[in-house]
Amino acid sequence: MLLVLNGPNLNRLGLREPGVYGSQTLEDLERQCDAWGAELGQAVTCRQSNYEGQLIEWIHEAEEHGFTGIVLNPGALTHYSYALRDAISGQRVPVIEVHISNVDAREEFRHRSVTAAVCRGKISGLGFLGYRLGLEALVEGQA
Repeated sequence: MLLVLNGPNLNRLGLREPGVYGSQTLEDLERQCDAWGAELGQAVTCRQSNYEGQLIEWIHEAEEHGFTGIVLNPGALTHYSYALRDAISGQRVPVIEVHISNVDAREEFRHRSVTAAVCRGKISGLGFLGYRLGLEALVEGQA
């Protein structure tokens, strides 16, 4: 079982900056992740929260709920949330960090991730495909 977590503002996909994030919605992304999971023989649970503490709780609980890997798009928390970083590093489930846009080609403050160093890998700039690659890496044991 794999967990896909999306952080702040990702519930606004399709509405927020479509030139950066595209026109597809969070619901479209979740349907796609479910389909990719089925192709990989894995159940996928998708969750989104605008609240740092909720994301931390889900990460803390992942292993006890049977999840074997997490694909995480921390949104803006990527750049400053040491609490999220500590939650990732303080548990055993592998985490792949994913970003829809190429954060390194955007504003300078987006160039630094405080969470990437404690993740097994980072995928950026490939749109929704990044989620698929993250799921594949977790299933194939590359994470």
